[in-house]
Amino acid sequence: MTFPHLDSAGRAHMVDVTGKTPTVRTATARGFVRCGAEVVSALRDGTAPKGDVLAVARIAGIQAAKSTATLLPLAHVIGVHRASVELDIVDDGVEIEATVGTADRTGIEMEALTAVSVAALAIVDMIKGLDRSVVIENVRITAKSGGRSGDWVRPGEKDQA
Repeated sequence: MTFPHLDSAGRAHMVDVTGKTPTVRTATARGFVRCGAEVVSALRDGTAPKGDVLAVARIAGIQAAKSTATLLPLAHVIGVHRASVELDIVDDGVEIEATVGTADRTGIEMEALTAVSVAALAIVDMIKGLDRSVVIENVRITAKSGGRSGDWVRPGEKDQA
């Protein structure tokens, strides 16, 4: 098996995508921030000490999607033409879903994963004073569309891409 991010000597390098034709691509990722009942109550009531946790997390996730190439050394700089971060407070925490889209030469999955991850980190940062046992769980790609490999949906997930 060959890995495109390794050269013939086994050294990491950035894959050359200059010859590829831009196509419309979308990816959706999900994750979860597990927290205690006190935090869930504060989120639902809007009484978290640091302010509007969900608004901060949403903006952090969108900004993170646009900053992915700065954070991941082999990720390509691509245009993020669509980014949404949805947050849903449930009884044991916050469900996060990010959908990111582009019309570019390479996939947008890393941008969607980065959006979910940073949104989750923003939630932790905003609530850590209430609950230090918060856990970020199950960050994953759930669907993608476009590109050479076409459409894909994680088994057991509904299509969001």
